[in-house]
Amino acid sequence: MRNFIARPEHGVVWISGASSGTGRALALKLAGEGYKVAVTARNHDKLVELQVEAAGLSGSIIVLDGDVTDAEDMEHIMASIEYEHGALAMAILCASVYQPVHGEDLNRADFEKTFAVNLSGVVNCLLPAIRHMKAKGQGQIAVVSSVTGYTGLPTSAAYGATKAALINMAESLKFDLDKIGIRIQLINPGFVDTPARKDTFPVQALVSPEAAAERIAAGLKSQAFEITFPKRFTYMLKFLRILPYGLYFALVNRVTGWRERPVDDSHRSATPHPAE
Repeated sequence: MRNFIARPEHGVVWISGASSGTGRALALKLAGEGYKVAVTARNHDKLVELQVEAAGLSGSIIVLDGDVTDAEDMEHIMASIEYEHGALAMAILCASVYQPVHGEDLNRADFEKTFAVNLSGVVNCLLPAIRHMKAKGQGQIAVVSSVTGYTGLPTSAAYGATKAALINMAESLKFDLDKIGIRIQLINPGFVDTPARKDTFPVQALVSPEAAAERIAAGLKSQAFEITFPKRFTYMLKFLRILPYGLYFALVNRVTGWRERPVDDSHRSATPHPAE
């Protein structure tokens, strides 16, 4: 039996973390394909700008402000979609933050904020979305993780931990969601080229938010469980998972030059991760 693939006539697409980066580009891409897209983020002005930019497209943008770390907020957004805009056909959970973590300068707040947005924020959206889709007997959910969830990488102790958890969560949920008509997919992008990107990996591994949106939109219409790109880069990281640890750490240190980098305890600012 083929899995459910949401089309514009099936209802609303809900995208969290849509005010910037891949979430924003994906909202425009899907609105251009005729979907009614409900966008969520804390920055109201950026969501309104997105709505204005989409005005001439065949689909539409619905602005629904909300903080994914607030479970009650997400319940209200789901209720607004259901009672004011129509059935929820697809949820794409993009909201994410990147707090660079350096072992020589650990800060509890880096972990707490990252876990609250990247992990609990996804759960806060998943619960009302799945409840709604279960009642309808169909739906599609896409969880945006990252290739940093495959293996431990420099500065990603908090971010990578949440993304690894999302990979495991999506894999685990698939067994049960398949039985109730809800299709779940896992999106593992490589590094998306944004002003906040970190120069840890080669420039040729980067893709633009628009290119990322194109590949995700295509993947959402496929029967694949995982959507990952660019594959030459992401499959290299998949391969690293099976190496013995001694070889793995030596190879990552060599590729990134991390062992030669001086110890720096000045990293205190929160920035979006380049993979979002």
